[in-house]
Parts: sequence; C-alpha cells; structure tokens
Amino acid sequence: MNDDSGSLSPAAAKPQAPWWLRALGALAEPWLKIQRDPADPRAGIDPAVPVCYVIERYGLSDALILEQACREAGLPEPLRPFDIAGLSKQRAMFALSRRDGWWFQKPRSKTHSQTLAQLLDTVRTHPDIDVQLVPVAIFVGRAPDREAGWFRVLFSENWNVVGRFRRLLALLLNGRSTIAHFAAPVSLRQVIAGERDAPNTLRKVSRVLRVHFQRQRAVVIGPDLSHRRTLIDAVINAAPVQAAIATAASKENVDKGAATAKARAMAWEVAADQSHPVVRSASGLLTGLWDKIYSGVRMHHFDKLRAIAPGHEVVYVPCHRSHIDYLLLSYLLYRNGIAPPHIAAGVNLNLPLLGSFLRRGGAFFMRRSFSDPLYSTVFREYMSQLFARGVSIEYFVEGGRSRTGRTLTPRGGLLSMTLRSFLREAQRPVVFQPIYIGYERIMEGDSYIGELSGKPKEKESWFQLLRALGKLRENYGRVAVNFGEPIFLTPLLDGVDADWRAAIADPEAKPAWLKPAVDTLAERIAAGINAAVDINPINLLALALLATPKHAMAEADLLAQIDLTRELITALPYSERLTITDLSAAEIIAYGEKMQAIARIKHPLGDVLASEGKAAVLLSYFRNNVLHVVATAAWIACCFLNNRGMKREQILRLGRVVYPFVQAELFLPWSEDEFMARCEATIDVFVARGLLKADEQRESLQREPGQSDGAFRLRVIAQSLLQTIERYYIAIAALVRNGPNTLSAGELENLCTLTAQRLSLLQELNAPEFFDKALFRGFIGKLRERRVIWPDAGGKLEFHTDLESIVRDAKLILSREIRHGILKLTPERHGALAEPGAGAKEEN
Repeated sequence: MNDDSGSLSPAAAKPQAPWWLRALGALAEPWLKIQRDPADPRAGIDPAVPVCYVIERYGLSDALILEQACREAGLPEPLRPFDIAGLSKQRAMFALSRRDGWWFQKPRSKTHSQTLAQLLDTVRTHPDIDVQLVPVAIFVGRAPDREAGWFRVLFSENWNVVGRFRRLLALLLNGRSTIAHFAAPVSLRQVIAGERDAPNTLRKVSRVLRVHFQRQRAVVIGPDLSHRRTLIDAVINAAPVQAAIATAASKENVDKGAATAKARAMAWEVAADQSHPVVRSASGLLTGLWDKIYSGVRMHHFDKLRAIAPGHEVVYVPCHRSHIDYLLLSYLLYRNGIAPPHIAAGVNLNLPLLGSFLRRGGAFFMRRSFSDPLYSTVFREYMSQLFARGVSIEYFVEGGRSRTGRTLTPRGGLLSMTLRSFLREAQRPVVFQPIYIGYERIMEGDSYIGELSGKPKEKESWFQLLRALGKLRENYGRVAVNFGEPIFLTPLLDGVDADWRAAIADPEAKPAWLKPAVDTLAERIAAGINAAVDINPINLLALALLATPKHAMAEADLLAQIDLTRELITALPYSERLTITDLSAAEIIAYGEKMQAIARIKHPLGDVLASEGKAAVLLSYFRNNVLHVVATAAWIACCFLNNRGMKREQILRLGRVVYPFVQAELFLPWSEDEFMARCEATIDVFVARGLLKADEQRESLQREPGQSDGAFRLRVIAQSLLQTIERYYIAIAALVRNGPNTLSAGELENLCTLTAQRLSLLQELNAPEFFDKALFRGFIGKLRERRVIWPDAGGKLEFHTDLESIVRDAKLILSREIRHGILKLTPERHGALAEPGAGAKEEN
C-alpha cells in the first residue's frame, strides 16, 4: 500500500491491468467457471523469467477468461503492462489473429503477430534476457454439465469463427463450462539459439503456434468435419471404390450407374454424422445416468493419453464387456477435454431412431460379414477418409462382448484396414490406446448366463432396449477405466519389417508383412488391455470364494485369503498400470454383501460367507476379469495340489510345457524365460510367506500337511488355474484316446465341449466358461501352431508321440479322480486309453 513518502511495497509495485479491464473482469467473473488443463499450469514456468501469453484469436472475452484463469492459478496476469529491455506493451499477451473494425468484420489473415516479431527482436538484441511464451487455448461451452439445455448447445465451442455478438451469447450461456488449456512454456532464447535467418525464425514460430492450436482444437472439439454428403462423395470418387464399382457392374451385369447407386447406399449405411451439439447434449444426459446407476467412475493414467493425443491419430481399442463401454468411454473423453472418437458399431444397433442418434454421436456401422467385395472396398475407403481427416477411431478388437469376463482372442479385420489406411495416409503418426474397463456388476449378466448355457443370443431390438430400461433402477457399483501403455504403430512396423515403408508406394497391395504385423499388433493390444487391469473388491471375493466346492468360506478364512491375494499381487505387480482397491479385507466383505455378490450365513461358531446359484455364476465373470494377474501364483500352487513336495527344476520344466497355452489364452506379456524368472520370484514369495519350505540348497520345496491352513491357502490359489488345466487335459485325452487320423479339428472341438458340459453337470461347476467352445478352439489352434498336432490330407488330426508324455505329466497336477472322470466321460472310437502310470502312488 502507499505511504506518505510515496514509496511502494512490493505488492503495490506489481503492475496492474487498466481499471476498466479490471471492472469488466469483475462483471464477467460470475458468468465464468474455468476448468484449467492441467489443473496447476505453473509446472515448468520459471518465476524469474518474464511470461507472455499467446492465444489463437483475439477477443475481449478471451482476454478476460485468460486473466481470470491465470489469477486463479497463481500465474502472472496477462492484462498487466509488459515492459522488458525497452519494449513496452500494454498487455503481457497477444493473439495470432484479430479482427479489424467492430462487430461484423472477419479476422485478419496474418502470417505472424507483430508482438511476436518484437519479442524475438528484443531477445535477439539483448543476450542477457529471455521471455517465456505460454500458449493458452480457450474453449467456451466445451466442458459439459448436467444443466446444459438445447439452446445452450447451439452456442457451444466449434470450429467456426463466430462474431462478437455470438461470442457474447456463448459467454452468457456457457461461460461456466469453459476450458483453458495451458501448454508448456517456450523459451524464446532457446528458439533463437540456432537461428540463421530472423524472418524464417518468425515464420517458423508462428507456424508452430498455429499448428499447436489446430491440434489442440482437434483434440478437444474433434476434427473439422465436412458435411457427411461431401465425405461420402469422396468415398465414392476414390480410385479403389471406382474400380470395385466397375467390377461389380460387370459381374452383376448392370450398368455403372446402378452399381454406383448401390455403392453410395452402402456408404450412407456406414457413415457417421457426428454432431457437436448432439454429443454435448448426450454428455449432460449421461452425467445423470452415471450418477444414478454407479457409485463412482474412476479413471487412471488418463494424463498419459492427454500428453500424446495432440499430433497423433489415436485409435482407441478398449475391452468389450458391456454395451455401456462405448457410451462410458466417449463420455469420459469428452468430459475431460478430448473429442470423442468415431466408433465402429455393429449394424444390428442401427435401429430406427436409435441408429440416427448413435450416428450423430459418432457411430459408424459395419456389417458382420465383408463377403461382398464392393461393401468391403467402400468400408475400407471410408476408414481411409476418416484417417485423412484426422478423425480418432474406436473399435473393439474382440469383435463382440465377452460373455465370460475374459479378454477374447482379437480379430484382425479392422486392424488390417487401419494399417492399410495408414499406408495411404501416413501423414500423422498412429497410436493404439488399449483401455481396460472394469465393472463390479454388469447389466447383461442374466443374458450372458443364458447364452453360455446354450440359449441363442437375443437379437437387438427396441423391445430389448425398453426391457433394459427397467434395470436402470439398480445399483451397479463402481467402474474403473484404466488407460494402458500406448502402442505406437511406426516402431511396431519397424520391428516386423524394416522395409515396410516400400508399401506406401502401392497402398492397395497386401505386403507379406501385413499379416504378421496385424497378429503382433493384436497380441500387443490384448496384452495391453490386460496389463491395465483394475482389481476391485468383487474380483478379490470371486478369486477366493469360487475356489471352494460350495463357494463358501468361514469369515476368518476369507479375510486371510483376501489379504494373501492382495499381498501376492502387490509383491510382484503384474504391470505398472495395474490398480487395486484400497479397501481392507473386512471392508471388501462388507461391500460384497452390500452389492449382493455374497451372503452372510450366521452361525454360533463363526459366520460363513457364501455365493450361491446365479450369484455364483455371475461371480465367475469377475474372477475371469483378473485370472491373468494370479496365473503365475496359481501355477505354482497347482504343482502342490497332489504333491507334498516337488523339485524346483520340475516345477519350472512343467511350467515351460504349459506356459505357451496359458499365455495364448490369458494374453500374458512374458516370454518363456521371463515367465520362468517370475515363477522363481513367486516361489520366493511363497517361501517368505511360509506357504512353502525350501531345503538349504533351495532345490526342493515342500508344503504343509493337507489339513493345515497353509495347504488350504495354496489350494484356493490353485483353483484359479485348475479348470484351465482340466480343459487342456480334456482335449489331449480326447485326441490320445481316439488315436491319430480319427478326429478333425472341428470334431475335436465339439467333442471337448460336450465332455466339458457333462463334467460340469456332474461336478456342479458354476463356471459356464469351462465349456466355452472358443477356449477349446484357441487351445487346439495353439497345438497346431506349435506343430504338436497337424491335419493329414483328409483333414484328420495327427499328433506327435510327445502328446502321450503330456498325459503322463498331468498326474503331477490333476488328481486321479479328475483324470479318471475325464477319461470315463470322453467318447472313444478305437479302444480305451490306459493312462500311463495310473497305479503310481499319489497324495490327494
């Protein structure tokens, strides 16, 4: 404050904005609620170096928004006078473009800002000073809220350069939904350090800033999409589509006009019609929906996606567990300042009214079959046009929703199209973003149980949709959305074939490296999804309770087992992106009761927690979400189910045999040697925990007697993988029992499924995935890939004699009762299989 001598305190000495700007800022402040991105933009800014802000387009409202955002963040204010080394400016900010005149003139087209030129000259002529340039992108009406009405949506942020009156209305209607995105500061001293030509430096910096703002606008709002009709015209006029039209006309004996009309109809059937107002309105509706049905939605590692999204073509590849997946992901991206992607949806969802709404939300529709060459070409060209326009895309590599809770084997169709589109439009680097979505309860649970039990899949319809609305009154717990490690396409292709760029010259060709690249990418995506897993309370309860014959456990045992499972997961983390609930074991049990996943049975000697009937079947879904996380520990425990002691070398040898099949089924990320190292580390954790004892040489391992607590804990852990080993034994036993050149791959698959179904009925297994045909198909495919089995000239399977040694090894893991039960149930065509060593002594 001022004193009589006229001296100023440090606070008073700070320059301020003119009084009239401060007055306008005070008037605007009640209308503004600014979301800063990042929340604390001070990181990286040196407080000792002068700061000057740069915005994309000058406007008084943007200047006031920037002033308030900086003041709230504790940054230097942009509307204060800016004086440095003889350069005096009224404000510490400038814009790349600004308007001439008053209300109706358009912005001037400029190649650079005069203020930027002056700042560069000043820093160039004064070697002892520097200026930090901080680009700030401002979006009014971009952050959604529940109260946003249709009229407000009309004035939300878009790509159009609007007039002052429209901007004023946008501020009044949507000012409380504003985003200010602060980029990292740029040192002008570093910019001019290597310059050779001052004018070129100015043009280069201006161009970099323009590109930055364009990229940020594309990330936050979405690309500047042309009219849908224009996009479809581009698809139809493309050379590949024209060639396909000519071929179709010749093949179907019609004129070119009719074939063109058919192709155009296909393009209209496919193409999205994304509307920013519809997206924003839907986000407001979904906010209320999520608040109603979920106790919370949590995101992890989103900041890492935000850092790479600008300048990249992002392909979102989430797991597919529920119809909620695509709604939830698009909502979260939009809510957090990233444009929702265009989403590949099945044409079965293109219902009247609903299909139109989904199109405007960004959905484009695809048929289940691409057998029509014309349709295939039109669809592929549409994907290429999206790439050319910088549109982010989302699709589910699993093809359909997982009915078992496992990550399904990826399908390569859309991945192949994406790679070929990249070859045609390789202007922007492509990154695939795996995403894990973890639920504690799913709306489709009842239908999943029916489908896995053999009932036909219900066709999507309005009746089905209306019936599902009744479920919106229920509580579905919390949801976790975890962003996995991004997969950059260029390095992946370099690893597959260093000469892949040669294919850019002929993007219509199918180079030899394409299929290996698609397979590698698919495996990386599936592994990336699993690596981003979230371990929630329902997962932990499922891992413990479903391991007991009656899916029940004394409360004290359940508490101890949950703590043990958590300790195993945290002692040897599956990946850096894994997250796990912070609830204690007691809180997890209470939460499971609240969610009706388990029930408490009162008893004078101690309460029992159980899951019965349909609840137990649904619980198996959530156990399957996280099986891969405990696979190594479960394998070690399996080795001690029927053996009191084992050699470490024997455990590792058997692990090498079984690992390729478990890896393919659960998409584990390790090589065989890495898995061996993880087995060694897991054994050490078991020994440290007292579950196993090692001799002095650490060569022999021994568990406690069969009725001890330690043996019980091991049995519970082992059950997570035991059914998988049993399925493998069913397939191998069926092959060996029937002999070579007897069964085709399809016959073996059906035989295994029927055997597993019957075994499940006899043993009362509440695990529909035990007889899932797709899992048997994957195992048989892996056997063929490793040349353990192969088809003869007639399509019947031959196998190596080593297969019988695997049957012998099985007795070390599976009990005699299980093995004999499987052999008894397995149909036989050419005599019985006498299991080698069946009379050996075993401990059960």
